[in-house]
Amino acid sequence: MKVAIQGELGAFSHEAAGKLAPGAEIVPCALSAEVFAALSGGRVDAAVIPIENSLAGSVLEHFDLLLDHDVRVLAEMPLRIRHNLIVKPGTTMEEIEKVFSHPVALAQCRKYFAIHPKMRATSYYDTAGSVKFVMDSAAAEARHMGAIASEAAARVYGAEVMDAGIEDNPENYTRFFLVKRTADAMPVADANKVSLAFSVENRPGSLVAALNELSAIGTNLTKIESRPVHGKPWQYIFYVDCQLRSAEEADQAMDALRRHCGMVTELGRYRESRD
Repeated sequence: MKVAIQGELGAFSHEAAGKLAPGAEIVPCALSAEVFAALSGGRVDAAVIPIENSLAGSVLEHFDLLLDHDVRVLAEMPLRIRHNLIVKPGTTMEEIEKVFSHPVALAQCRKYFAIHPKMRATSYYDTAGSVKFVMDSAAAEARHMGAIASEAAARVYGAEVMDAGIEDNPENYTRFFLVKRTADAMPVADANKVSLAFSVENRPGSLVAALNELSAIGTNLTKIESRPVHGKPWQYIFYVDCQLRSAEEADQAMDALRRHCGMVTELGRYRESRD
């Protein structure tokens, strides 16, 4: 089984993929769009993507990509995100001038940079990729560099963890989805959660009416997110997660929404993670 992730080997997505699809071959992709292209094109069997972080919020691009491709969410999993300052072996703390990482990771370590003002936070496309970049740099340059990433990234590239757990808030979790092509997605036994996308007419009370329909059948809404419709200014698609008491409730929720919505799409039914 081949599973695509956005980022390099050793990224947090790699760790999540190892838990959601044990034993799978990981296929790293530079961009999220490449992950979905690989899945839709049949070059991989599944994808593991981050959908939201407990501190930074939703990964908005992934909502759009889920809707734009014929795929289904089959599982979710929260992963504890622990950031580490990682360097090329032999580097000292006093030498570090630039620290590379994904912008979200850098933002989650602001307090660390405040107490180490000599270190300049520098954006890079991926956490694990920043470790690879530092390790691939010439020795004279690398001694002034650091990266923020997972402990696994340090192991993958032979780097050294200089300072562990440097994030501002330890309650830092990212929720990941396991996604497959719709044609290959087998029903999940005992699914108790559903992700849906829908659009409503641009008139007063249309969104409230749609949500009231969900409330009327007793569906518990656990998340709602809005995204603009590309090419149609000031029109929006709403994404919701709902807890289910039965398999039939997902169908009831979709039928209820269709009475008020121009479009209703199921993104997946899966077991709610309790970790």
